[in-house]
Amino acid sequence: MSIIARNKNSKPRVTVKDLARDLGMSVSTVSRAFHADAVIAKDTRDVVLNRAREIGYSPNPFARSLITKKTRIVGIVVADIKNPFYPEVLTGLTTALRAIDMNVMLVAADQSGAVDQALRLLLNYQPDLAIILAATLSSEAAQECRKAGTPVIFFNRLSADDHAFGISCDNVLGGRSIADYLVDTGHRRLAYIAALPDASTNVARHRGFSERAVERGLAAPTVIEAGQFSYHAGYEAARKLGDLAEMPDGVFCANDILAIGFLDGVRRELGLGVPDDISIVGFDDIEMAHWPSHGLTTVQQPIEQMLEATVTLAKELGTNAGREPVVQMIPPGAVIERATTRRRQHG
Repeated sequence: MSIIARNKNSKPRVTVKDLARDLGMSVSTVSRAFHADAVIAKDTRDVVLNRAREIGYSPNPFARSLITKKTRIVGIVVADIKNPFYPEVLTGLTTALRAIDMNVMLVAADQSGAVDQALRLLLNYQPDLAIILAATLSSEAAQECRKAGTPVIFFNRLSADDHAFGISCDNVLGGRSIADYLVDTGHRRLAYIAALPDASTNVARHRGFSERAVERGLAAPTVIEAGQFSYHAGYEAARKLGDLAEMPDGVFCANDILAIGFLDGVRRELGLGVPDDISIVGFDDIEMAHWPSHGLTTVQQPIEQMLEATVTLAKELGTNAGREPVVQMIPPGAVIERATTRRRQHG
C-alpha cells in the first residue's frame, strides 16, 4: 500500500483576526460585514468581502453562534428521497434558504422509523429550525425539539402535533378537482390507488376525491391499497384490478410515481389500453410526468408558493421562535391533461 505525502507547506486557516489585521480594521467591523442585517457602510462591507475572497477567509458558523446564539442551520429530514418529487423540492428549498443566509444540513431517513433518530442527530448541531419532508415524528421527538427550542415545519405533510408548523398543498381540494375532471370527461366507475395509510397527503386526497364523486352522483370510488408512494407499489396495485367485480374506467393514484408504476402495470400485466380502456391521473406533476413515454395527466403541486411560504416562515421564526404555530394550506394547480386520460367526447 502506498502513502501519498500531503503538502507540508499548506497554509493554516485564515481567521477573522488575520483579515482585520490585513485591512487595518477592528474585528467587530469585519465581523459585521458578514451579517446581512448588520449596520455597516456598503463600501466598507464590499472592501471586507472582496478581501476575504482574495485571501480565502470564510466565517466559522459555529464560532459565530457563540456570540449570536444562532447557528443559522436549518436541519432538513427527508424520509422518501426515492420519490422524484422530493429531490425537486430539495433543490428549490436549499437554494431559497441559502439566499437568506441559512446553512442547510440534510439527513435522509428510511421508512422504518429512523426519522426520530435523524432528528436527534440534527439537534446535536443546535439548528435554528427543522424542516420535515415526507415523514411524521413521534410525540417524544417533537417534545425534544420543543425542549431544545427548535421550531419544526412540516412540508407537504401535516402533523398531529399542535406545536408544529405546516406548509401544505390543499390536498382535499386537489382530490375534488380530479373527481370533477373525471366526471366531466365521462368517467363513471372511479377508483383510488391509496399509498401510506397514515400520510396526511394520502388521506386528504382520498377524502376530497371520494366526497366529490359522491356529490356528483357516483358511487364512492373503489380503493386499492398500494401501501407506499412508489413505482413498485403502483405496479403491484395494477395486478389487483383483475380481482375487482367491475373494472373502473377512471383511476386517481395518490401521487405521480405511484401512477407511473400503475400505468406500466396496467399495460404490461393486464394488456389494457390507456386511455382507451382506463384513464389514469396522478398528483404532483414531477418531471417524469412530462416524458412522452408516460404523458401523465396530473395535478400540479404549487411548489413555488409552498417554498416561498416556507422561507417566509423561516425568516419570521428567526426573530420570533416562540410565535404561535400555524398551518398554511395552498391551493393546487389545475388538472394538467396529457395522454393518460380520455378527453370529453362531443356530440
